[in-house]
Amino acid sequence: MTKKILKANNTIKLTLINSIILIILVSLTTTVLSAATEGGDPVIEQQLAQLKDILDNSSSYSEFQKNQMLLPTLQKILASGISFEETNEIVEKGVNNSFDAYNMKKILDILQETKEEDLPVEPLINKINEGLAKNVNKTTLISVISKKAENLKKANEILRAAEQEGLKIEDGEEVIRIIGDSLENDVPAESLSWLIKTGLKQGKSLEEITEISDELGYLSLMAYDAGLSSDKINLLFNQSIEGSILVEEICVTIQKNLEAEIALNTMGGNGTKPSSPASGGATLPTSPTEAVSGFTDMGGTPAQEAGEAPTESGSAPIPSEPSEEESPTPPPEN
Repeated sequence: MTKKILKANNTIKLTLINSIILIILVSLTTTVLSAATEGGDPVIEQQLAQLKDILDNSSSYSEFQKNQMLLPTLQKILASGISFEETNEIVEKGVNNSFDAYNMKKILDILQETKEEDLPVEPLINKINEGLAKNVNKTTLISVISKKAENLKKANEILRAAEQEGLKIEDGEEVIRIIGDSLENDVPAESLSWLIKTGLKQGKSLEEITEISDELGYLSLMAYDAGLSSDKINLLFNQSIEGSILVEEICVTIQKNLEAEIALNTMGGNGTKPSSPASGGATLPTSPTEAVSGFTDMGGTPAQEAGEAPTESGSAPIPSEPSEEESPTPPPEN
């Protein structure tokens, strides 16, 4: 009888020990998962809770979309150093405009990847907020952000190439923004690389390089408005570079070559006007990426009219678009 009692007690003790071990293991697992999800930062954890409250206010997002898609991505964005205020603004505008979770995640992913590559994200954030505020078509907005991120990467490559030649660049992020804006206006990358390298070698200030870069963007838009192809514009810019020694000469040289090419285009190349002239009141083709950079593919107006000087920001404003149909409501949660 005594043995049976002792055996029963031992069984109870073992059960209690196993239960305690299980509780400890579950607690440790939860702690590890929490650290992985929340970054182990109580500030980020609190910020994520606030972002979750915003997402919860929308009936457009399922629990899966909020907890397994958006919140983990938002955690990475906050951990990467993008401010809570900027992140919060994007989420609020997305929710207010019924921006579906899958496309919202695409935008957030582009933003996070750009930040991880140590590139300036302010141009992307500004464009995202602009598009969301004007309820731009989702496909268009993602195309715009993707193109802008791609231009920032190209701009960074141009900058690094200049540094490899021993050129000292004081404000790298600002130079990347400048080059990125010009690429958005379809200035050939070769021309911008020449401008940065030659300008720095000739002791030009960042302000002077910015002014020339903006003017190149203006001339590029003029060339597209005149009906010149991308290949023709690249050739025209490259020929102008070959004939220039000082960076301040490049814009005047391009403008002269552009006038000559437009005149030749207008006369059809043989002294007679073509049946569909590129001037004289006809509607001229615009830059192929102008619809992307200015969100005009839904019937808006071009970002910059021919003959209009570029704005200081270098990035075209976005015309408003009519709101599109709301995304389907996710399935009800169990």
